[in-house]
Amino acid sequence: MAFDKLGRFFGISDDDDEMMNEEDYNQTKDDDDVQIPLNTVNHDNVVSIKSGIASSKSQIVLYEPRVYSDAKDVAQNLLQNKAVVINFSRMEDSSARRIVDFITGTVYALNGEIQRIGDKIFLATPPKFVTDGKISELVDKKDNLD
Repeated sequence: MAFDKLGRFFGISDDDDEMMNEEDYNQTKDDDDVQIPLNTVNHDNVVSIKSGIASSKSQIVLYEPRVYSDAKDVAQNLLQNKAVVINFSRMEDSSARRIVDFITGTVYALNGEIQRIGDKIFLATPPKFVTDGKISELVDKKDNLD
């Protein structure tokens, strides 16, 4: 029945000469009379524009630890899905290695990454961050000189 109506509408029905009977006319008229009020909103389909923008923002935190206990702050930032650039230039090498080990464990648990991006500078990223490229040439030259 629905195909017949579509065929008649587009003019491809076999029974073009047949007139719409009164029952069909009343059915289509009842369907057309159903109106949705303009002030009703289906809240299941409403998405705030601001929430989409805020959730897409990513943060990178710059950190310069001075003592081993600062590693906890770096790990907290990673747990909050923030990337962290850590500069160890103001620390002793032994304390810096301990922090790198701690942060490496945190990053491993989160399925993130940690990279050396300079002399005593590391980038730790949670899983949603993607880094492209490497700065290994400078780091490799520095390592070979030591």
